[in-house]
Amino acid sequence: MSKYKVAIVGAGPSGFFATQALQNSQTDDLKFEIDMIERLPTPWGLVRSGVAPDHPKIKTVSKVFEKIAAEPGFRFLGNIDLGKDITIENLRDRYDAVVLATGSGLGRKLGIPGEELRGSLSAADFVPWYNGHPDYVNVDVPLDGKVAVIIGAGNVAMDCGRILAINPEELDSTDTAPHALAALHKSSIREVHIAARRGAEHAAFTAPELRDLPKLEHTDVHLNADEVAQALARASALGEPEKEVRNNLEAMRIIAENPLAGRDRSLHLQFLLAPKEIVGSERVEGITFSINRVDGEKVVDTGETLTISCQLVISAIGYTAEPLASVPEDKGKIKNIDGRVEGNMYVVGWAKRGPSGVVGTNKSDAADVIKLLIEDLNAPKNSQGIEDLLPAGHVVVDQEKWLRINASEVAAGEALGKPRLKEVSREKLLSLGEA
Repeated sequence: MSKYKVAIVGAGPSGFFATQALQNSQTDDLKFEIDMIERLPTPWGLVRSGVAPDHPKIKTVSKVFEKIAAEPGFRFLGNIDLGKDITIENLRDRYDAVVLATGSGLGRKLGIPGEELRGSLSAADFVPWYNGHPDYVNVDVPLDGKVAVIIGAGNVAMDCGRILAINPEELDSTDTAPHALAALHKSSIREVHIAARRGAEHAAFTAPELRDLPKLEHTDVHLNADEVAQALARASALGEPEKEVRNNLEAMRIIAENPLAGRDRSLHLQFLLAPKEIVGSERVEGITFSINRVDGEKVVDTGETLTISCQLVISAIGYTAEPLASVPEDKGKIKNIDGRVEGNMYVVGWAKRGPSGVVGTNKSDAADVIKLLIEDLNAPKNSQGIEDLLPAGHVVVDQEKWLRINASEVAAGEALGKPRLKEVSREKLLSLGEA
């Protein structure tokens, strides 16, 4: 029997699905010992720090992750920072294979004047702020203005817009980070615009996200019915629209026809607006857009502009992978061929393909890469892992410690009618893990 030791770097969905693919590939003659190495004291990646707190169903995939973690041969090694506590070279020397599941954590820049003003920030900072990521607790999110503008046409933009537009009482029973929930309760924002550069037919929202909007109890959702009809006509003129486009536009039609109730909170979906400049002196005072039109299959600038007075601008136009020392990168991703990086190193998830798809997309993606990894295996190294390389006194959060942290958060949340009360301090997280 051959037994191989594999390091998975990153404890988000792609890391767990890569682990699952390895576990499912085991036979009587092929076994894997898997060390999942995570920078934070907590696992689950974007399921914990990225999924909107008012969409708890998506987070139930964590139950699958816990089953994966309970399998023999798996170890969770949290609170180990790649590049600081250990190096890529350490991992490649000590393990038969290294799988990078490090995601894409940096927000893409708009690249327009005024982007540096206070009140202009990235969804890559805003989302982990309200989700309780320890590194983003102190992000400056000024909520003292009345109007916010979100740039983007995907589910992240939708999440940002919805979190700002709904009555925060709707978040009281969720696991929204306490500091963010307190700030949202004090928020003066009552009008939120989600602005997309292209037409409604090009939007990357998913239909379920759109269908949820008319259910908002305290927020009117504005969408121009003529704009939706024109988008459908444009898409149909190019042939039968794809199912996703048809579903999206049908969901938008329902939103557009839903009667407005005159609520004091509003969410506006607007298309064919390209950000040109964020205006203001010391902080955001507005944003100017170029007005676009669709010409065949192209989106072109009409030469006209629109300025929206606002006090907060959040860009949600995509993510790039954070560079890793000695790991080749290419256009915001880890350079790879079908998941192979170089030597015994592989990559899965967003770090491999860019920020696309939903949580489940990572399952098939990881399975394909693991097939390649197994094909490439040489004789096992009989490695003992990397704990002996860590600095003296370094606290490693293993699965047992994580389960203590998890139980503590869940218990604290139950007392408040929430699924969990997240701890956002690294020090307190580490202390919760101790017996």
